[in-house]
Amino acid sequence: MGQQTIQHQMDRRGGIRLMAKYKGRTVTLNKPFRTPNASKKSGVYVRNRSTGKVNIVRFGQKGMSIKKNIPARKKSFIARFTPILKAVKGQKNLSPAYWSLKAWR
Repeated sequence: MGQQTIQHQMDRRGGIRLMAKYKGRTVTLNKPFRTPNASKKSGVYVRNRSTGKVNIVRFGQKGMSIKKNIPARKKSFIARFTPILKAVKGQKNLSPAYWSLKAWR
């Protein structure tokens, strides 16, 4: 159970993507994706710094759109979720609240 290797790969726009193995397949780290057959709307692969393993974080309610272009809704959501994220101990990007806030911004 050693550390997993992380590969750096260039994308089309010249940026660097982090790639790692998750259950035998290569996945992109820290890039949200839609989860069509899962219990949540979106997911993201994240490397846990303390264990070195890749985890999947699922977030978002299926069937709901986020409507981030309406300023009042965006302000209300950010006001509700910011204290939740502040209460998270340790690595913030392992929390669904972190990725939900990131989707709204």
